[in-house]
Amino acid sequence: MTHDTEPTVLVLDFGAQYAQLIARRVREGHVRSEIVSRDIDPEEIRAHSPVGLILSGGPASVYAEGAYRMDPAILEMGIPVLGICYGHQLIADLAGGTVANTGSAEYGNTDLVVTGDSVLLRDLPKEQQVWMSHQDQVTEAPDGFVTVATSDGARVAAMEDRDRGLFGVQFHPEVVHTPRGDEILRRFLYDVCGASPRWTSHSIIESQVEAIRAQVGDGRVICGLSGGVDSAVAAALVHEAIGDRLTCVFVDHGLLRAGEAEQVEETFRSHFDVDLIHIKAEDRFLELLAGVTDPEQKRKIIGETFIRVFEEAVGSVGDARYLVQGTLYPDVIESGSASAATIKTHHNVGGLPADMTFELIEPLRDLFKDEVRAIGEELGLPEEMVWRQPFPGPGLAVRIIGAVNRERLDLLRAADLIVTEEIRRAGLYREIWQAFAVLPSVRTVGVQGDLRTYAYPLVVRAVTSEDAMTADWARLPYEVLERISSRVINEVPGINRVAYDISSKPPATIEWE
Repeated sequence: MTHDTEPTVLVLDFGAQYAQLIARRVREGHVRSEIVSRDIDPEEIRAHSPVGLILSGGPASVYAEGAYRMDPAILEMGIPVLGICYGHQLIADLAGGTVANTGSAEYGNTDLVVTGDSVLLRDLPKEQQVWMSHQDQVTEAPDGFVTVATSDGARVAAMEDRDRGLFGVQFHPEVVHTPRGDEILRRFLYDVCGASPRWTSHSIIESQVEAIRAQVGDGRVICGLSGGVDSAVAAALVHEAIGDRLTCVFVDHGLLRAGEAEQVEETFRSHFDVDLIHIKAEDRFLELLAGVTDPEQKRKIIGETFIRVFEEAVGSVGDARYLVQGTLYPDVIESGSASAATIKTHHNVGGLPADMTFELIEPLRDLFKDEVRAIGEELGLPEEMVWRQPFPGPGLAVRIIGAVNRERLDLLRAADLIVTEEIRRAGLYREIWQAFAVLPSVRTVGVQGDLRTYAYPLVVRAVTSEDAMTADWARLPYEVLERISSRVINEVPGINRVAYDISSKPPATIEWE
């Protein structure tokens, strides 16, 4: 069973901040989901053979000039459709209902009243709390639809046309602030779409092992190993499929954290029965990065150099034609697609050279980080590897703002180690998505021992997240921040100031570059 045959729900993205969250909630119901462009046409939809469609929310009014639309024929395809917020209003508008701004906007917790027999709301309380975020509302449901719920600011808070399999809800069942939201979504997945909860770690492993064997045949494969959870799980999946025809290549680009290269080699040699080639290429990478300040250029240089190093390693591996990468779904989305703007080019997606000779194997390309960790645990990888905090492929190069050189790398490594040690000491490592240090290119005036200093500031960044698509700054205890600041300033010569980044994503990104 491959992903192509796995029952899938397509999430049509109308510019919502929650599109990725909808996809995650579907997967948490153990049904595969995929985010696609709002511009998708019926033929493309048929090619995916989905069991259902979910229309996301969006930022505009359905009647506004230039509003996001979709082909009305999609509603007539016989595929169940659930519209959420903007998607709900769009269904109403396309099907002949009425959408208007009545001045009764709703934001935040709202009381929903179930007013009719409903498939999605069956056996749920007649009055329940939901999360709303809208100015417009459906004031008249289209012919064939039954209004099954209402609220103070939404006459048609939920509507259903069971005969055509069309459903709409004004509220957001995908957010945790709608307490019964998961049940509502699962009613759509199971009762309406007829999907079974079989998208599990075990099924993903089975399907990927089968797909890898079909792609590779009797060929040889090399894996670009970074030591992080993504490449480790990708390597383990490929090893499960083809055994000793896999060779892992660990490129030490000199941009890793303190002691990381040694840890990667020790961990893999002790836990994996695979060939491991350790290539030390620090001089090569630093020479190419010398004087480069633009983060996109850094990523492209690092991405291309990785591939060139892999290509040179082929001679010692034999006739390897395939390259394994730990690319994740958020990497693909952020690097730009038909349904998403380019936020930043991930070195393993948009940073790959056009003349690359390898055929890629990316067994995690459809997965979010939490799904990858679950697969890692299922495959028996050590806990310290599975739960390692995310680390960017370009390494410290994108945590040093401006030019990268050995002096600045040494400063950042020493400071970053202190941040990690104090986060672990406070018992917060597993609670925080990422905690790390950033070294800006500016210098600041300070005073130490009655003498003036002119040294670098350090920015500490710590965030909480579920999938890296959105993130909130972590509310670290003051005593933890105090220990970090005191140790960095006292133990790392060249840094005289510590700041804490309290920006969320959006509008910021997790990494600074």
